[in-house]
Amino acid sequence: MAKQDPYAALRIREFNIFLLVRFLLVFGWSMQFIVIEWQVYSITKDPLSLGIIGLMEIIPAFSMALFAGHIVDQNEKRNLLAICTAAFSLISLGLFLLTSDRFVNNWSTNSILYSIYGLVFFGGFLRSFFGPTIFSLVALLVPKKIYHNAATWSTSTWKTASVSGALFGGFFISWIGVDKTLSLVFILVILSLIILFQIKKKPILNTKIGEPMMQSLKVGVKFVFQNKAVLGALSLDMIAVLFGGTVAILSVFAQDILKVGPEGFGLLNASISMGSIVTMFITTYIPIHKNTGKKMLISVFIFGLSIIAFGLSSIFWVSLLALFISGAADGISMVIRQTILQLKTPDEMRGRVSSVNSMFVGSSNELGAFESGLAAKLLGPVVAVVFGGSMTLITAVTTGIVSPTIRNLDLTEDIEENESEA
Repeated sequence: MAKQDPYAALRIREFNIFLLVRFLLVFGWSMQFIVIEWQVYSITKDPLSLGIIGLMEIIPAFSMALFAGHIVDQNEKRNLLAICTAAFSLISLGLFLLTSDRFVNNWSTNSILYSIYGLVFFGGFLRSFFGPTIFSLVALLVPKKIYHNAATWSTSTWKTASVSGALFGGFFISWIGVDKTLSLVFILVILSLIILFQIKKKPILNTKIGEPMMQSLKVGVKFVFQNKAVLGALSLDMIAVLFGGTVAILSVFAQDILKVGPEGFGLLNASISMGSIVTMFITTYIPIHKNTGKKMLISVFIFGLSIIAFGLSSIFWVSLLALFISGAADGISMVIRQTILQLKTPDEMRGRVSSVNSMFVGSSNELGAFESGLAAKLLGPVVAVVFGGSMTLITAVTTGIVSPTIRNLDLTEDIEENESEA
């Protein structure tokens, strides 16, 4: 196999434009998430309210996922992403207005809270389209032989934007206030929409345009459940994310346990993504296609250990370190999962397969947020986090024992096959 070029995907102009668009969107979305989590907990002082945010997003995201995948496979991807981005700007504008002095002074607390939940619900609906559209668009911007490299850079960009958004979200709350921070999010989304049109419209690779929706959905789901490598990777990550969802209650730790204020809250969130970024950039030089399954299992196991360490810590720097390690481990798992999906998914089915991925992993983020909020309400935040980390450890060990397909997974042949076809 030829020597790997770590910058192969970055040599393509439209892919770089795509990365900039994705950075701006995720940076804004991440900052918005941080601000809303902070604002809702400040209003209610109830950890369950943070779990409800996750629940409000998972309901539409999960229920619409398969239908969104079908629509993505049947339509042009650049324009579809533009429509989603324009709709996202309306959510950002609405949240800005809800947190402005005019609304805060004239609306009841419950009215503002329920309106925030409503906009989050709309955001969940949009998210069901964002994931499949972005996943499908990447494959139209780069040659097949560098799909794995593009997946790494795309995921790294997402994580870089997450850490930046989380960090600046916490600081901006302190510096300029909640409402002005959300106005910045709106500006960033509009900017990303403008830049997106520097990418040309792309061909629709699906040869079955007009295929009945139910038949289309059946084919997509059947593919995932028959491909053991894809199904195993999604299942493992889903359970890890479901029980390791500490992010949803970080505001509780920041305000009530570590007592570090909004700046510390931003740093806690940022440390997770910073760990992911470090490992993701390393994987551009050190490929993960050899012994892929073992690397994924080890990364999930380390993730669980670090979550337990965070839950037991009452020292700020120890908590930061634990979250950094959790992000590093999660970053490896994420790159592996995205690489598996890119390599093993046919072009005409990318929207539907990505939608199933969002049902497994993406929605489990919000379900995990609800689980964490509910567990924190019933058991206390420390016990809730330790329980989640312990379940993740059990999942990694059990999967390694009972699933030889995942344990022995190796992607070397898949990458060599793509290179020979290019």
